Amino acid sequence: TSHQGGYSHDAVVHALQKCGIHHIDTAKRYGCESLLQKAIKESGVKREDLWITTKLWHSDYGYENTKKACLESCERLGVEYLDLYLIHWPDAHVPGKSNREVRAETWRAMEELYEKGLCRSIGVSNFLISHLEQLKEDCVITPHVNQVEYHPFQRPQELVDYCRSRDIVFGGYCPLAKGEALTHPSVIQLAKKYGRTPAQICIRWSIQNGIVTIPKSTKAERIQENCKVFDFTIAEDDVDILNGMHDGRHVSWDPSLIV
Repeated sequence: TSHQGGYSHDAVVHALQKCGIHHIDTAKRYGCESLLQKAIKESGVKREDLWITTKLWHSDYGYENTKKACLESCERLGVEYLDLYLIHWPDAHVPGKSNREVRAETWRAMEELYEKGLCRSIGVSNFLISHLEQLKEDCVITPHVNQVEYHPFQRPQELVDYCRSRDIVFGGYCPLAKGEALTHPSVIQLAKKYGRTPAQICIRWSIQNGIVTIPKSTKAERIQENCKVFDFTIAEDDVDILNGMHDGRHVSWDPSLIV
């Protein structure tokens, strides 16, 4: 789910019941945690069979606020624990305190939530190497995940390599570049070559690059299509073509100006 493109109850139920999708990625920022509780109940999928990720928004950063916000997210989602809790954005917007200071304080609360078992894993989103390096100096537990924009136009390989070197799972959001990648001639050409859709080419490319990718759709047929990416492989030369499309553009937020 996301704060753009709307929320569809039916799409979530369809994904859980018919497509075998059991990873729900949401956030306080998206405003649909309580709606997801209804969809999860209706789907009949057991809690232990789901992986639920949600995110802490900067209005809740800080030690005490973070712990409170996590409990509130759990309550809205109707769950007793989260599989993954992420700090959503590196900018803290706290007057009189540096971003670094607030991130460290917030992360200490995340570590505590992890140690108590309220969060089975903890991570960050939109963090660059500089942000992760600071966290390394200031805190104890290495983030389990860094979820960052990743698609053929935005392939931050240095960040991917850095995360791998520290055993941080790299999650990629916006794998279709909000639809922009679907009309690129190279993607269309490869879709024809493999008898797939442009979306399937982009998602498969992310997977072959070792990225945990999270496509989003509110349409049942698109969700189905996005899942059918495990029965073909893109040849190395073609992966290179897609890798070569990187031009550094963002279709989402750009964290590079945040200290």
